Amino acid sequence: MTQTPELELTIGPPAHGGHCVARHEGRVIFVRHALPGEVVKVRLTEYDDDARFWRADATDILRPSGDRVNHPWPLADAVLAGTRGTRPVGGAEFGHMDLAVQRRVKADIFEEQLARLSKVERSVSVEAVPDESPDGLGWRTRVGFAVDSSGHLAMHGHRSTELVPVADMPLAVPAINGLGLWNVDFTGVDAVEVAAGSGEGEPLVLLTVSGDTLSRTVRSLAEGIPGASVAAWNPESGSLQRLQGRTWVQEIVGENRFRVTGEGFWQIHRSAPQVLTDAVLDGLQPEPGQRVADLYAGAGLFTAALADRVGESGMVLSVEGSPAASKDARRNLHGRAHVDIVQGKVEKVLRERRPHLDAVVLDPPRAGTGREVVRAITGAGAKCVLYVSCDPASFARDVSYFADAGWSLDTLRVFDLYPHTHHMESVAVLRPHTAAPVGR
Repeated sequence: MTQTPELELTIGPPAHGGHCVARHEGRVIFVRHALPGEVVKVRLTEYDDDARFWRADATDILRPSGDRVNHPWPLADAVLAGTRGTRPVGGAEFGHMDLAVQRRVKADIFEEQLARLSKVERSVSVEAVPDESPDGLGWRTRVGFAVDSSGHLAMHGHRSTELVPVADMPLAVPAINGLGLWNVDFTGVDAVEVAAGSGEGEPLVLLTVSGDTLSRTVRSLAEGIPGASVAAWNPESGSLQRLQGRTWVQEIVGENRFRVTGEGFWQIHRSAPQVLTDAVLDGLQPEPGQRVADLYAGAGLFTAALADRVGESGMVLSVEGSPAASKDARRNLHGRAHVDIVQGKVEKVLRERRPHLDAVVLDPPRAGTGREVVRAITGAGAKCVLYVSCDPASFARDVSYFADAGWSLDTLRVFDLYPHTHHMESVAVLRPHTAAPVGR
């Protein structure tokens, strides 16, 4: 690793994105792997002279916080990485904090984003998942890896092209670690994704490849991965080829079963689908006969639960932009005549169909939904929006758009569905100022 400048800094408050704020000679530096109040030595990772701010990793803790603990994953430990002269792998940037401290820091960050971007002052507490393991490990049911020049699995450092070979993934569920993929030669593969479903069947190993044809080497890889389905995916053409087993995993949530194909989206914490479904139904309180939309619906997780609640006398409009996810939703919800599954951009579907709705469930990607979608939702007659978000910044921005339309934030819950990372998931209810609670 090329020698980079080092500084000694006193660490300030946490900031959204997995950093804390520090200052050096008037310049803001976003520092990862530190805690407020600590004095640390950092290695600068981005430090152009004309940049508005710099970035750094803490590599030596000169005066530690009492909240600091030993990191559960050595490859993600910035201090150990500093002694190796490498960067820590990304994906566990809060591992140096006790789990209770992680949740307190996340709550502070959420409150700050909400106040700054939407002008809403709200006390936030971050809820642990009821069956979370005491060490916060073993929860990821989806994991992605790069492949290094030797053909072995690796991971990137944060905002880095540098690859660090990996031989375990402590955040992953045992079914993924048990495949022993670290011992497989993935030469000819660009990246590897692994998904372990909660239903019947083995994990799916998805090989990301480029080019129109698969090499003989890639085709033979499946033989070296017993106990897993294996498929090859070309993101440029969108083609998905079965090499062994099947190209999908099965998920079970309550009485509903879901098929999730290939690279299709699904909540990655093993308990998240049930936790979020319960929170959505509790917040929305859908009743028989109501007309509800599930926007950015994916494979139909919330659509199925909503369909069960509104019954055949009601209607659920399920909208998803991904053709593959929408195809899965059609399979998963086959036979439910009161569910209308539409593949397309949410704003376009709402603009063209102009549905009249009683309530809306909104679960957009990390970038949020934006002013155009908010305008379409608030014009559809709904008296309640249930907003599921994985990013406090985009959520707070969208709350401000709802406020411009005469809506306000009602209830808010935040869940720690990503232990040892800075990520969190929120479930919020928004209502027009004159609306009474739906179903109450």
